[in-house]
Amino acid sequence: MSASQVAPPESAGSAASSALRSSHSEVPDLWTQLERVERGGTARAALNLPVLAALEGRAAPGSLELLELLALRGSALVETKDTVALQPLLDRLKAWPESRHHAAAQLAEAWVRAQQLNREGKSDQALKAMSTLPTEWTPEIPLSLMVRFLSQLCIAESEAGRVEQAIAHANQALQLAERSRASWRRAAALSSLAYALLRAQQFERAATVIEEALQEAGRDPDPMLLYRVHNTRAIILSQLKRFDRAQASMQMALSAARDSGSLTLQSLALANFGDFYLRQGNFAKARQYSEEGLALARRNEDSSNEALALHNLGIALIQLRQVEQGKGYVMQSITVSQAQGLNGQVADSLHELGDALERMGDLGGAAHAFQQHRRMIDQQLREETRSAVLELQAQYDDDRRAKEMALLNRDHSLKLEQLRARDLQLQLWAAVGACVVLSAVLLGLAYQRIRKTNLALAHSNAALKVQGERDPLTGLANRRHFQTAIRRLAEHGQLRASVFLIDIDHFKRINDSHGHAVGDAVLIEVAERLRSCLRDEDLLVRWGGEEFLIVIDARQPAQIEHLAQRLLNQIAQAPVRFGPGLAQLLPISASMGFASFPVAPHDWTVDWERAIALVDTLMYMAKAHGRNRAFGLQSLGAGQASLDAAGCLALSERMEEAWQQGELALLQLQGPSLPASPSAVPSEGGS
Repeated sequence: MSASQVAPPESAGSAASSALRSSHSEVPDLWTQLERVERGGTARAALNLPVLAALEGRAAPGSLELLELLALRGSALVETKDTVALQPLLDRLKAWPESRHHAAAQLAEAWVRAQQLNREGKSDQALKAMSTLPTEWTPEIPLSLMVRFLSQLCIAESEAGRVEQAIAHANQALQLAERSRASWRRAAALSSLAYALLRAQQFERAATVIEEALQEAGRDPDPMLLYRVHNTRAIILSQLKRFDRAQASMQMALSAARDSGSLTLQSLALANFGDFYLRQGNFAKARQYSEEGLALARRNEDSSNEALALHNLGIALIQLRQVEQGKGYVMQSITVSQAQGLNGQVADSLHELGDALERMGDLGGAAHAFQQHRRMIDQQLREETRSAVLELQAQYDDDRRAKEMALLNRDHSLKLEQLRARDLQLQLWAAVGACVVLSAVLLGLAYQRIRKTNLALAHSNAALKVQGERDPLTGLANRRHFQTAIRRLAEHGQLRASVFLIDIDHFKRINDSHGHAVGDAVLIEVAERLRSCLRDEDLLVRWGGEEFLIVIDARQPAQIEHLAQRLLNQIAQAPVRFGPGLAQLLPISASMGFASFPVAPHDWTVDWERAIALVDTLMYMAKAHGRNRAFGLQSLGAGQASLDAAGCLALSERMEEAWQQGELALLQLQGPSLPASPSAVPSEGGS
């Protein structure tokens, strides 16, 4: 598993340009010292905090110097996990007293908050926190802050697959870094640009840029900077299959980490080296470096690097056929990550564990790991869905209040018109008839306006309801719609339908290798291929991530088997096209679980939630048995005729064993043959 951070992108900027420094000449030495702190990066966070505390008394209240100092202090507090001190600092930035520096304060707050969210594994929220802010530099914003912000935004966009925006922001950061005429700033900005080009699949261009970054770093060498540049260079060279040069660059990164004196950076470099050898299939070397990194992380009481080293060590041991010991280390890694609230990292670790166990023939262990991974993904999806629903409800409430206010304003206008009409009646008795007609006209116009507003409000409410029940990417129903629609297929709470759960194979690898934009294209294409196999009345749901759920009101065994095979074939019928001119081809396949309820021969049935849990287990069995296949529940044995809810749960957790022991009958279907799967591109945090 790759490291989640290294020589973080936030260290790419400068403390101030020459021009900016000249406008603050009263404290030139303060900017110099802030620049020194910034160059140290988050790897020296604990050492930076007392230095920044001592400098704070020298910065004028409301000044840019103080703002820059607080931004750097916030970054250090995130790294040292001091959330108690962090929140008041964010509040200070949010309520910045100097109005002309509000834009700079917003950038500083967003930059620090994004780092905090990334530490919590909430990279999507981190990107959201940054993407709404303007990215044009003005003299009222410290040049250093803008370069750091743009560099971090570039990395976040690269990870999210927004490669065009990432490259644009990397070039902006580079242009600003060049204004300072400092080689180290330009080298850091070039490293960010090289990584963005890597994620955009422009490997040769990325290699050219990282070599330029290495030359610039050599003009003003610093261990932190050299580590970052060599690490990014190793990633790029690995993608170009230049493994000897990549290994040499990784060794240089490790040497730079040791020169820095930072135990954090050293343990991270060792963990990255372990990951590098895992990807090369040299599991003995991966074990060696992971063990060294683990010892150093524990000595440094660095739980993040400890979790990373434990995971890589566990995967290496599994591949060295020390399966139980390896599983133990991976589970220790998961425990450490859970303690930090890094649920996304836990989910990734479980998935890699399942893959490793599958390769070693431990199909039961692989299925169990995949099931745990699924539960983690479901939990994350529920949290994201709840957040999205709350956001949608807030938007709905705002729209409703705005429309109600418009109606009140119109009603108030109508009353004013009525009062004016009365005044005219008192003053101009001769025009009473005309005033009555005028009032009637005004009342009629007001009524029409109110009626149109009510109709618009009804249409808006209906549109919001549709938006809330549809997946915006694929246009399919989402879980919210499913919970409404499933009632017609569940009599007295018991499901009477056929259920298919489908998961795109190696989807994370697709995202890692080609970016989220290609991943989105795959999701859209798979949704269309599934839709082509179904009737209008069949329920097709994007269940979450790369999973799709189908529920149909049909239960004939031959018909269901035929549909399952057709779905497998249709998904893998042809590669997905992407890239310039759609010239690149990406083979895809899927794993599937399916069953019809009531289950033969005892007409055993369950509620829809337990039905999906059973089908989910079947889907992960398909993954554990090699992917690109489907497992279907055909029938239950005599001893399973009266399963209750607890028995159903127990059956789903021991499906493989029950099948082997003849307690139930399963049908296995194979998908069409495929070319080799795409290779993965690691994050900038690791090899």
